[in-house]
Order: sequence, then C-alpha cells, then structure tokens
Amino acid sequence: MTSRMIFLTAAMVCGAHGFELPAGSSQVLVGIAETWDSSRATLAYYEKSDGSWQRVGEPWPARLGRSGLAWGRGIHPVPEEAAMKKEGDWRAPAGVFEIGGAWGYDAAIRRHPQLAYRQITPRDLWVEDAGSPHYNRHLVLSCDPATGWEKKQQMKQGDHAHSLKLFIAHNAPPKVMPGAGSAIFFHIWRNGGGRPSAGCTTMDERKLRELIARLDPGRKPLYVLLPKAEYDRLRGAWKLP
Repeated sequence: MTSRMIFLTAAMVCGAHGFELPAGSSQVLVGIAETWDSSRATLAYYEKSDGSWQRVGEPWPARLGRSGLAWGRGIHPVPEEAAMKKEGDWRAPAGVFEIGGAWGYDAAIRRHPQLAYRQITPRDLWVEDAGSPHYNRHLVLSCDPATGWEKKQQMKQGDHAHSLKLFIAHNAPPKVMPGAGSAIFFHIWRNGGGRPSAGCTTMDERKLRELIARLDPGRKPLYVLLPKAEYDRLRGAWKLP
C-alpha cells in the first residue's frame, strides 16, 4: 500500500460519521502491527473503569496474515477508496470488530456463562466458498460430510491450531459481502509463533484461553486491530485506549 493511500485512508476514516467506540463496550483487545505489511502484532487487553480504559496484565505477541493487514468490515466506518480485505489475500482485517462465540474440540472450556461455546464435530462447517449462500456462516450437516465441498469446509481438521478459536466478526452476518473474507478467528498459533496465519489473529494457547475466560458478552467486547501509525491517528477520534 502506498504512503498516499495510507494517508487518504486515515483522513477518510477520521472524518466518517464521527465514529467512536460504543459507550456500552467496556472490554477491548487492542492489536498493534508495525505496518500494513507486518504479520506480527502486539496484543493488549483493556477494561473500562470510571469512564477510562485501564490495561489489565502485560501485552503479548501475536501473528497475523502472511501478507499483513487490509481494512476489514466491522463496526468502524468503511473507507471508500482504501484497500479492503478479500478472500484469499492472506491479510488480517483491520478496524474495530465485535468478538464472541468460542469453538473447540474440548467438551467444555473455562468461560463466562453467557459466552456461547460449541464443541466442534465433523458435521460443523464454516463456509469459505464465496459462491455459496452460506458464505462466512456456520453450517451444521444432518449427517457426516460426504462430498469434497463439505469436507473442505469442515471446522474439525485434526489440526491443533484450530482446536480452540474465538470468532472475530469481520464481514459477519447478516451483512456478508461475497468475497470480502471469511472464517476470521483468534486461534492457537503454529510453531510457537514461527508461522503467520492466513488472516486470523493467532497466539499462544495459554493466552487464548485466558482471553476467552475474561470475556463477558454483557460488556460488549471488541477487537481493535490497526497498524501503529493508523492507531496513533485515530486514537483520539475513536476514543481508543
């Protein structure tokens, strides 16, 4: 992405609709990447107390998409002329996103009672086929997968990295745009952080379990992921931590 496009994006987003973090949200995870092309980020968790954001615990490392970041489709204003996340681009979606809904291989996990959790079975699909009416949606089959298409969409692939995941609401229902990116989650990183993701935010399993245990759906948790320069420009206008 050129420096001109980055500046244009920041200017457009800053002025769009006077956006700021929703007042009812009091839990936020902030991810900061060095640049748009970085596949690494630093995560920090914040809670709002007496109207101000307070960091809880120390920051920790994460991996992003192999090719870095691109603007995603969340609750933030969508820049009209910016480079946007697309299916298969190996970029993590940048912006502000609702988070919630955990999935895993375990029968149960430590979590808030109101945080939805589903134990993944072979019949659980997450559709990444942009031509399907079920694109970027969870689908449960009535019988075990039989076709190649069904097997390709399976959430359970015998892969430890995907044995626990937390949904990031990029391009999420009910306003799903075909081809704009699907199946964006927090999940366990590979090779101890030695490998980037295809577009998800990945981290150490212990940190992921701690994060999931902290989230209270009643506090409307959010994920903010931005390159450092964009975060610094938008911090005041969006009332970021």
